[in-house]
Amino acid sequence: MKRVKEEQAAQDGEKRRDHLYRTIGANVKKLRKARGLSQLELSLAIGCASVSLVSQAEIYLYGKHFNLEHLDAIARALSVNICDFFEEI
Repeated sequence: MKRVKEEQAAQDGEKRRDHLYRTIGANVKKLRKARGLSQLELSLAIGCASVSLVSQAEIYLYGKHFNLEHLDAIARALSVNICDFFEEI
């Protein structure tokens, strides 16, 4: 019984984490588009030579997500508050 509860808690944690990463990615995409920037332009603005991080993390593809350093750089590039990335859509 204890093991079942632990497994359920782990699954719930994974679902919350996945939801959070999807929310952050969707908000980055929404704010990027509102500023008229392409994925490439944002990638270059945050110091990435490739668009793959931004394109994959915006939709949480292959488990790719933005870390805090990315979010800080993106917030500065888009002139938004980092908290804006965590708002429910």
